[in-house]
Amino acid sequence: MSDADVAVLLLVRVVVGLVMLLHGLNHWRGGGRIEGTARWFTGLGLRQGVLQAWASVVTEVGAGALLVLGLLTPLACAAVISVMLVAGLLAHRPNGFFVFKDGYEYVLTLAVVALALAVLGPGRWSVDHAAGIDLTGWTGGAIALGVAVAATGGLLGTFWRPEPKAKAEAEREADAHSEADAQSEADAESERGSEPQSTVADPAPRPTPAPLDQEAR
Repeated sequence: MSDADVAVLLLVRVVVGLVMLLHGLNHWRGGGRIEGTARWFTGLGLRQGVLQAWASVVTEVGAGALLVLGLLTPLACAAVISVMLVAGLLAHRPNGFFVFKDGYEYVLTLAVVALALAVLGPGRWSVDHAAGIDLTGWTGGAIALGVAVAATGGLLGTFWRPEPKAKAEAEREADAHSEADAQSEADAESERGSEPQSTVADPAPRPTPAPLDQEAR
């Protein structure tokens, strides 16, 4: 393997590893933090959302760190493939292929790149090479893909309990009606509050002037 090949493997390995690291950190410290990530997993039909959130953080940060170091590369690639399988099957598959429609294009690409890394190996510039760990070729690919599929199947079989479609749609419709009713009430209250109210007292009525003949008398 030439130095150029080793450099390319290092580049791909580090980029994919950093992507996974940042995703894991975002699930932990980003926007909604663990609570928001847990709600997202629950919305996908996975029970125990908080557990799923922490599991995703540990898996993604751990896999990313291992890839950057080039340590236990087939297992790190298996973690990446498994995360992408779960995301692709539960979150992106219904939206089709293209990423701009929230489809599975992005997760499929990462999964295939991770599988290719497991087959090619981390290269000479890695901890695996320094430690004499040589799990590449068909062996590395089989480990990565087999562990990923087993882990994904175990996760879905244990925790995936999607609500019936009719019930989920009914709940979404009820939530939409509740939000619409609340908005209508707020709009009505706003209109009542904006009606002009007179704060000036009506002037006292002026006395009617007496006829001229009475004034003369």
